[in-house]
Amino acid sequence: MTLFAYTLQQLITEGLPATVIFAVVGMVLALVAYRLLDLITPGCLSREIFENRNVAAAILGGALVLGICIIIAAAVAG
Repeated sequence: MTLFAYTLQQLITEGLPATVIFAVVGMVLALVAYRLLDLITPGCLSREIFENRNVAAAILGGALVLGICIIIAAAVAG
C-alpha cells in the first residue's frame, strides 16, 4: 500500500514544472494588476507609497494584490 498516488519521479517531472509555471504566471498577473491600478489612480502609486509614506495608498495596493492572488489561486486550484 502506497501513501501517495504518484511516485517521486512523477512529481518532479510533472508536478514541479506545472507549479513553477503557475507561480510565474500568477506573479506576472499580480504585477500587471498593480500596474493597471497605478495607471487608473491619479499620481504615481509607488511614489505615494515609498516616498510620501502614504499608508492609505499602501493598503489599497496591498488589498488589490491580495485580492488578485486569491482569484489566481482559486483558478489554479479549480
